[in-house]
Amino acid sequence: MPRLILPRHRHLLGSTALAVLIAASHPAVAQTEDGFFTVLGRIVFGAGQQKVAIDTPLAVTVLDQADIDAHQATSLRDLFLAIPGIQTTGSTARPLGQAFNIRGIGLTEQPASESRIIVTVDGVPKFYEQYRMGSFFSDPELFKRVEVLRGPAAGTLYGSGAVGGIVNFTTKDAADYLPEGATTTLRSRLGFSGNGDGALGSLTYATRPMDGFEFLGVLNYRNSGDVTSGDGVVLDVTNFTAVSGLAKGTWRLADDKLLRFSVQRWSSDQDDARYAQTGSSAFGTVDRKVVDTTATLSFANPVADSDLLDYTLTLGFSDTTNEQLNSQPGFPSTSPLFADGNYAYKTLTLKAENRTEIGGDGWDGFLTFGAQLAYLTRSAATTVGPLGFHPEGKDTKAGLYAQGEFVFGDRLTIIPGLRADFVDRVPGPLVPGASAVSDVAVSPKIAAFYDISDDWSVFGSWARTERLPTIDELYSASATQAAALTLSKEKAETFELGLAFGRADVFAEGDALQFKLTAFQNTVKNLIQRSPTAVPVYFRNIGAAQFSGVELEGGYEARGGYVRLAYSQVMGIDTDYDYTLSSTPADALSLTLAKRLPNRGLEIGVRSHFVNAISTASRNATSGVITTTDFAAYTTHDVFVDWKPQDGALQGFEFQLAVENLTGASYQNNLDQEKGLGRNLKLTVAKSITW
Repeated sequence: MPRLILPRHRHLLGSTALAVLIAASHPAVAQTEDGFFTVLGRIVFGAGQQKVAIDTPLAVTVLDQADIDAHQATSLRDLFLAIPGIQTTGSTARPLGQAFNIRGIGLTEQPASESRIIVTVDGVPKFYEQYRMGSFFSDPELFKRVEVLRGPAAGTLYGSGAVGGIVNFTTKDAADYLPEGATTTLRSRLGFSGNGDGALGSLTYATRPMDGFEFLGVLNYRNSGDVTSGDGVVLDVTNFTAVSGLAKGTWRLADDKLLRFSVQRWSSDQDDARYAQTGSSAFGTVDRKVVDTTATLSFANPVADSDLLDYTLTLGFSDTTNEQLNSQPGFPSTSPLFADGNYAYKTLTLKAENRTEIGGDGWDGFLTFGAQLAYLTRSAATTVGPLGFHPEGKDTKAGLYAQGEFVFGDRLTIIPGLRADFVDRVPGPLVPGASAVSDVAVSPKIAAFYDISDDWSVFGSWARTERLPTIDELYSASATQAAALTLSKEKAETFELGLAFGRADVFAEGDALQFKLTAFQNTVKNLIQRSPTAVPVYFRNIGAAQFSGVELEGGYEARGGYVRLAYSQVMGIDTDYDYTLSSTPADALSLTLAKRLPNRGLEIGVRSHFVNAISTASRNATSGVITTTDFAAYTTHDVFVDWKPQDGALQGFEFQLAVENLTGASYQNNLDQEKGLGRNLKLTVAKSITW
């Protein structure tokens, strides 16, 4: 697969147009004659220089708008079922109880798990951490793209401490709904989910009122009753109602300058919600209102006739609030955990990034360097005063980073990178015995990709990252345990090796076959864990862990249909006591087979998920007793039909019908705190009007 060098002003191209441009100059990208790409032929925007996934020396998967729509996703969990190495953890159905796990990193019941995976929306960092809650609150209907970059090597452009990896969400754009020559599109989308009698109502308005300016407005309403598991048991208090919206404007100025703003908002207001959103019923109920807001303003300037200046300035704001009232504990308790209160995380970020193109005889280079400032505040105002287990504080971070991409002879690509984050954390005024803490986290990496032939490539990477303790880890305290002000940084070192294959015209003219196999080993030292009550500090550094495994991702695309495969195997071991960590995901295989009838706008298929049995363990830090829990293997099958009528009275409509967990299998994933959903009929109807 010959190396691909993209043209200048690439950020002005839409993802579809860019993909077509790349396919035209790079046949091994694997685009069929009807314009379908394999999953590895999609463009990666978040790894530096834009390239297709199969040409990236990192493990990365891209979901596009078609994927999100096809899954009729009601929660984040639905999006990641067919991606190797990532899944949600916590609750199977509650949108307030889901977090991320990448390659064994991340578990809702582990303190600070959220800080080991960096999550962004339109480039704005998102972070939330609260007892028995998830870490990310939004609706899949707002997004057109999700990129999952597995492993810490991707953290150069985002931040130190990405022990697990990066998840980037991109919201929709007006251009996605405005065909050439059109000025306005109005799109409605209605959905129904049989398990829980869930409903979705979505309205999208896209307009181009003048040359160079586009605006998008999206409003969504989603609700669900209590859902049932495969054995017919009601998963109580899984009902919810959520409202979300998006406003986004884009100005294309003179000399290819680009000015963009976006505001996204999601809210859920529920009485008698389960206190423990991650699954446990032991904590009773609470009235809870959660509001999540993300805003961004960016200016991009690819300076004309200059290979040295192509810069972007981005101002971002994230605000997540949780108001809790009227707790009804499931047991007699006077704990401040159940006091009325308002919890919040607010983050203001400023990022400046420049890309430079250089080159010489037989080589080309692309340099990305930048600076990022972030100011985060964590608050918890309750009727009983400050909470020792949820301390307030401020976190100020200044990051500097540089990444190069050097292409030699159209076959060898080398990508070095270095990032340093200078962090100051200051406790709230009512945190007892605490003081400001400053430290530096440094993250170097190097990755390489080599084309053995036009079909076969090999790649590898080494990366090291440091995760600084969070406000929660530094300043949590109790009557018998002090704040842990001397915690050391967690340190992770990762090696990856991989093999990639891509070929067009394999079995028939215009078809495409690609796969990518990645093996990895991630060793994490100085793990920060909750201390036993006999230890005088609330958190402490103890032990080490090693996560290793393989991931296989592939796809075959042809005019008449496609096959997609994703397999992951992760082994997570406590290297001090030699047991399988509870955050280790079970081996999983996802296989999708689909038949297309392009002339009729019809697609019919089946998605199967095979999850192996697994035994994980936890160690009581006080007694040293290791307790093992066994989880059974399970298999689920989903069938789906997508239809876009090509003529007649229904032309312009889109119909999607699916039955998830067709056999009604009863199962529980080992990273979830409750059983998975039973059989679920989904139906979605969409219609666009353009003028």
